[in-house]
Amino acid sequence: MDDVFKALADPTRRELLDALHESNGQTLSELEARFEMTRFGVMKHLKVLEGAGLLVTQRRGREKLHFLNPVPIRTIYERWVSKYAESWAAPLSQHKHDLEKEDER
Repeated sequence: MDDVFKALADPTRRELLDALHESNGQTLSELEARFEMTRFGVMKHLKVLEGAGLLVTQRRGREKLHFLNPVPIRTIYERWVSKYAESWAAPLSQHKHDLEKEDER
């Protein structure tokens, strides 16, 4: 799980994941076109993401396609986010509802 957090810590890698979320199965050239960095820079970021399990690749002829793997992010959500969000969400939502009712009066 540490690999996933380290991979997500970098804004460029998060942008790569967002790009794959928008359009899954992109080539290195397609991903590279989105960034002002060298092809090798993008390749290094993709290698970190692949090492963390956040993306998987598939060969199609001479091309290598990159696909988002959402499982590690879901695992983090279930382990860290959901247990904290649930205890906070309901009371805050109720408080917001109560305040909105007072404003209507």
